[in-house]
Amino acid sequence: MDTIEKIMSQYGIKKFPDDTSYAMAYVPFQQYSPKMYSPMQGYECGTIFEKLNKPFCPDDCGGLK
Repeated sequence: MDTIEKIMSQYGIKKFPDDTSYAMAYVPFQQYSPKMYSPMQGYECGTIFEKLNKPFCPDDCGGLK
């Protein structure tokens, strides 16, 4: 038993809730897109593909703070 499992056991924490439902992920086939960032912009964005640039903006979540 590793350290995480010992702590979980000690505090009664389960890996998954009792009512965990099954899910199916779908990833569409990626097609070549000619819209690509320059190497420097790609480095700053974390991808050279414009369509894969999905920045995390926690302040833009419907006004939740």
